[in-house]
Amino acid sequence: MSDSNTIPIRDDSERPALGDTQPVRPNRKADRGALEGGSDDLSAQQVSGTPTVRPQRNDVPPEWLKKVPRVDNDATQVRPSAFDSKLINTSLPTSPGPTRRRLIAPPTARTPSHPARPVSSHRPRAASPRSVWRNISGCFLRIFFIGTLLLLVAGLCLVSLMFYQYYRIASSLPSISDLRERASQFETTRILDANGNTLYEILDPNAGRRTYVPLSRIDPDLVAATIATEDKDFYQHPGFNLMAIGRAFWQNYQSGETVSGASTITQQLARTLLFTPEERTEQSYDRKIREAILAAEITRRYSKDEILELYLNEIYFGNLAYGIEAAAETYFGARASDLTLGRSAFLAGLPQAPGIYDIFTSPEVVYQRLDDVLLLMYQDSQESGCIYVSNSVERVCVGPVEVTNAVSEIKNYPFNPPAIQMRYPHWVNYVRSLLEAQYDPQTIYRSGFTVYTTLQPAVQDLAQGVLRKQIDSLAGQNVSSGAIVILKPGTGEILAMVGSADFYNEAISGQVNMAISPRQPGSAIKPITYLAAFEKGWTPATLIWDVPSQFPPSGVPGDPSPPYEPQNYDERFHGPITVRTALGSSYNIPAVKTLDFVGITDNPNTAEPDGFINFARRMGISTLNRGDYGLSLTLGGGEVTLLELTSVYGTIANYGRRLPPVAISRILDHEGNQVYAYQAPAAEQVIRSEHAFLISSILSDNQARTPGFGQNSVLKLPFAAAVKTGTTNDFRDNWTIGYTPDVVVGVWVGNANYTPMKNISGVVGAAPIWAETMQSLVQQFAGGATSSFQKPPGVVEYSICEFSGSLPSEWCPRQITELFAADQPPLPKDQDLWRKALLDTWTGLLASPACPDYLDEQFVINVKDEWAKRWINRNPQGKAWAEQMGFEDPVFFVPERECRADDPRPILEFISPREGERIEANSVDFYVMADATNGFESLDLEYGHGEKPDRWETLFRGRDRLRQSGILATWELDGLPDGLYTFRLRIYSQQGTHAEKLMRLVVEVPTPTPTPTDTPYPTVTPFPTETTYPTWTPVPTPFPGATDTPPLPTPYPTFPWPIFPTPKP
Repeated sequence: MSDSNTIPIRDDSERPALGDTQPVRPNRKADRGALEGGSDDLSAQQVSGTPTVRPQRNDVPPEWLKKVPRVDNDATQVRPSAFDSKLINTSLPTSPGPTRRRLIAPPTARTPSHPARPVSSHRPRAASPRSVWRNISGCFLRIFFIGTLLLLVAGLCLVSLMFYQYYRIASSLPSISDLRERASQFETTRILDANGNTLYEILDPNAGRRTYVPLSRIDPDLVAATIATEDKDFYQHPGFNLMAIGRAFWQNYQSGETVSGASTITQQLARTLLFTPEERTEQSYDRKIREAILAAEITRRYSKDEILELYLNEIYFGNLAYGIEAAAETYFGARASDLTLGRSAFLAGLPQAPGIYDIFTSPEVVYQRLDDVLLLMYQDSQESGCIYVSNSVERVCVGPVEVTNAVSEIKNYPFNPPAIQMRYPHWVNYVRSLLEAQYDPQTIYRSGFTVYTTLQPAVQDLAQGVLRKQIDSLAGQNVSSGAIVILKPGTGEILAMVGSADFYNEAISGQVNMAISPRQPGSAIKPITYLAAFEKGWTPATLIWDVPSQFPPSGVPGDPSPPYEPQNYDERFHGPITVRTALGSSYNIPAVKTLDFVGITDNPNTAEPDGFINFARRMGISTLNRGDYGLSLTLGGGEVTLLELTSVYGTIANYGRRLPPVAISRILDHEGNQVYAYQAPAAEQVIRSEHAFLISSILSDNQARTPGFGQNSVLKLPFAAAVKTGTTNDFRDNWTIGYTPDVVVGVWVGNANYTPMKNISGVVGAAPIWAETMQSLVQQFAGGATSSFQKPPGVVEYSICEFSGSLPSEWCPRQITELFAADQPPLPKDQDLWRKALLDTWTGLLASPACPDYLDEQFVINVKDEWAKRWINRNPQGKAWAEQMGFEDPVFFVPERECRADDPRPILEFISPREGERIEANSVDFYVMADATNGFESLDLEYGHGEKPDRWETLFRGRDRLRQSGILATWELDGLPDGLYTFRLRIYSQQGTHAEKLMRLVVEVPTPTPTPTDTPYPTVTPFPTETTYPTWTPVPTPFPGATDTPPLPTPYPTFPWPIFPTPKP
């Protein structure tokens, strides 16, 4: 049906007529998005007819509540918001224009008590703050509950995983039920030379010194010292210390390597008795977990006293002492029950590294370890109110007095070394220390290792024989010991190591291995200094002035300490020398200037670490760790070991490729399985091959060392060998280290107790040992053939001036050939010593328009070293050298700049007489002005006959200034011939410069004529006449014409500006 007031609805089914309106059931799912979007394009549906008033809900007929069975797609669609009871209007306002009707949802049975509000056609009403807060709170609560649930699930999973891992690891662990039986198992470890010969066997403790003692028979001080040193929470933790393990993990993570182990006493016991040798040395978290689990199981099955007793009877204390009873007998001849606090602290510090903490070879290291143990005991005693030990009723208290007495007791105790015979004992002990650094200390002495080393017995025997013969020959000069290290540069293998003249001679401290003991190297360290200078641009031709010089001791400008004045060994100065001569002849002053150029420590303004100490570390020196080194460091002011310094020379011999010293080639276990094999790392190019070759060239140059050592010194071998000596103050140490490309030999001679020798230098003491050893090695092992130093492709030759090191100028008197790195050529010829320049003579600076008066073109010497300038100007030796080189006195140096108007200026003027005057009187007074705006020192007035006098006579010399005109001197002409005279007024500055002014006078003193005698005449009476006066007409004094006297030359030519004379090519 159709009506003007109703909406036509098309439908296939029969529908009841609703009068003016027909409700349509909304599609809520489809309209939800429109509701949330806030738009309502159907709220004002266009309809025909007049507006219809919405009926009240109680007036809705029942048939309205029936569902429409089908949806008419052509019907008007209404948003779900239209069905919200809160938004339904009870009435619609009437507006002009076409009549509109709103379709509404079926009314509910409830009638609102208030009028209906208009429905917004654009957006729903905003929610209240309370409802917003409820929504947010609910959201947070949901997140909290969900997060808590997730954490609980994750924790449960983690705990499950931990239990799983625990039982997985525990199931693979060895049984702990037979710890005492395992404690007695032992295999002998053997150390062999490179040929497989046995050098030493670590004996079975059951056949040697080993006595098991119960904890009740161990001194409480020893127990306290062990607990304080190894595991202060031993009695509290369950076998492992979780905090300590976490701290160790963090420290290892930060450092990138294993720096802390955090092993308790129980963990150490588990590792020693239950792990295989391979697992003991494994560095992994899995091994640490296994160790902790075993420790926990041991703690669960055994009492703390049982664990401690097993530990103290199992650990190795060095010098074949296994267990505390054997250690007490070995070191003190006492029982473990009768130890003092000092002895207990001494023994408790040994197990960590028995080969290193050896009182017979490294007493100072052991004393430091003793201090550490006592400090730990003191701290534990203070924190815990004395140290609890289970085998004593009383606690062990350690205070300052006890610590002092303990240190005094040990340092004054006369330790007697055990009577152990071994072949090459210093070498064996050195290898043992390396093993302990690489493996767990207890592992080495229980696993039956076979250790192959690099030592060549024939080379070792040769070195020992040569050393003993030389030391015996020097006994009268208080020389008691020496050391030798022989390396193979291409591999780093140690072929021989002699630590003293006699290992078993206690009088010379023979058990101290001087090959690895830090000593001052003297000049033997100088090649490192010059290598560092090469990296900063120096060359073998760089000029150094060997003249009296002063330096701040620390090398830092402004150091308030008294200046450091180095002296050469021969107590002479050698003037300008090149690096080749300075290093070859081992002059000290040039070496100090080189270190001053390089710098001692790192310059923070540079991108890369620099300075001598950093460079030395890069080369392999590890002992320069003090913070107070000065410039004497290049003369041996620091301490290095013979092994490390010999290795540095090996790096130079290997063309800058560094390989660390190698002593152990491989290790087998007791079943013959290879545990370790040395794999030579790729050689590290720590310095340029060109620089290494240049140093080798200098050190093997006999001509370069001749000025310091003579033409035929002991250092000159039948084949090319680079070598450097070193001698310290008071002759306490002397060194000689030299090499070929095939072998490097380092020798030290001296006394282990630092007693000075008597006038024994490196040439007299160590050099003969080096020379004989080198020649014997070449003859016996190379058939007399040696490899020569091969020049790298980057090395080139130049002809240079011998005296300056630069390319030669036309004035250089002699040229030589020198080697250079291709990218570091010699200085250009304009840097030669000889140069010509137009100078202002008063300032010594280059001439400029600001100072045109006192100029002189002359040879100048190209010197920048202030001490060299002083030596040339003031030292007779320096003056003689300058004269020999062709420089006239006074010597002028190449200025750094031109003179300026504000520079000091001289004031020179002849007031009277003036230039060119003719002198006829017998004396002349000289009026002059002579002063300077700054720096006036003295003045001279001299004269000479002729335009260019050959000699000068002094008319006046003094120090008084003449700022205003005044009489300076009177010139008496008696006896002087007539003619042209030149006068020179010169003033001198406090800096040694001068300014002068010339003036020329013509002397023509008339010859005196005889005085006539008056003839007497008769007296005549005069008549009065008018007095008249003759008119005086001056007659010009005749002056020689152009043909008589040559014209006076102009004193100074007028120069066009600028003038910078260029030397002729």
